[in-house]
Amino acid sequence: MTVYSFASSHAPLPQDVLAALSDDVAEWKHSGFSALELPFTGKDFADILALTEHELRALLNLPEAYRVLFLQGGASAQFALLPMNLLGSAPHCDYVQTGHWSKRAIKEAAAWCDVRVAAVGSGGELPVPCSWDTSPDAAYCHYTSNETAEGLQFQCYPEISDVPLVADMTADFLTRPIPVERFGLIYASAQKNLGAAGLTIVIVREDLLGRGRSGIPAPFSYARQAEAKSKVNTPPTFSVLVACRMLGWLRGCGGLDAMAERNGQKSAKLYAALDGDFYRCVASPGSRSPISVCFRLPDSALDVLFVEEARSHGLFHLQGHPQVGGIRASLYNAVPECAVDALVSFMSDFKRRRG
Repeated sequence: MTVYSFASSHAPLPQDVLAALSDDVAEWKHSGFSALELPFTGKDFADILALTEHELRALLNLPEAYRVLFLQGGASAQFALLPMNLLGSAPHCDYVQTGHWSKRAIKEAAAWCDVRVAAVGSGGELPVPCSWDTSPDAAYCHYTSNETAEGLQFQCYPEISDVPLVADMTADFLTRPIPVERFGLIYASAQKNLGAAGLTIVIVREDLLGRGRSGIPAPFSYARQAEAKSKVNTPPTFSVLVACRMLGWLRGCGGLDAMAERNGQKSAKLYAALDGDFYRCVASPGSRSPISVCFRLPDSALDVLFVEEARSHGLFHLQGHPQVGGIRASLYNAVPECAVDALVSFMSDFKRRRG
């Protein structure tokens, strides 16, 4: 039986990437060493890091004025590190509250700065950026581009403003083109669309690097990590290599335009199966995520039964976020279209039998 994962926490890896990594683990380029054994201070890892940044810059058409940091700690570590590094002399920071992860970001930031909520989403609908009540003296304005727990995505990017725009793009990073020049800082953990857990990418505009508060521990300082080329402390070396392999795979698939088209096709099939009288999608059409598709059945008992029966058909990790419930299918870049086809077929059969 073929098995498919729709997990929100970790995405599947393409088979050719897994094959390349298997060779890397066995021996790195006839060196006699496994890729897991490469010292971060050596030339081999320096070459991996340089290639990873090169691939990322090419995919994003990244302007020279931006620095790329390869950090540990996960995206949620940035919730506190952002105000530590970017507050400067500003009186407060603006945040857009739209779901579970933006609420988490607000709660963590509030311990380090005065947080002002500029907009709040409700009823499965996101507040359009032109309606955000941002303030001109804020250090930055933070939003979460894709709320995985609720299945919401800002489908258009905010316009440039005088206040630096900061985005948590963990779930939808590299799933579509990004106008990086509109942002002061973008961050994303790697396990959704760049491979393995342990790595967080921070893309920060150079002029923001001098705003950090005094006393930030060196590994948590964006400025010091930029100066040290992400080597203030030991970076997550193998996760960087996995990201490098994934970036090569993305390039080979046609880049971000191709990914956006592919992800749109996958999610369109799934949303078409949801729009009826049995399954219920809470997100309004204009706010629906093509990456995190969340829905419910007529009652919670059917939700449990759906997940259990899906497993027996080779469809795994469909349970919703523990604090939100329901069903969730995460359609990250490496989830193949045949996985969505299998899920849609199961949904049709489940509805016929249980509806």
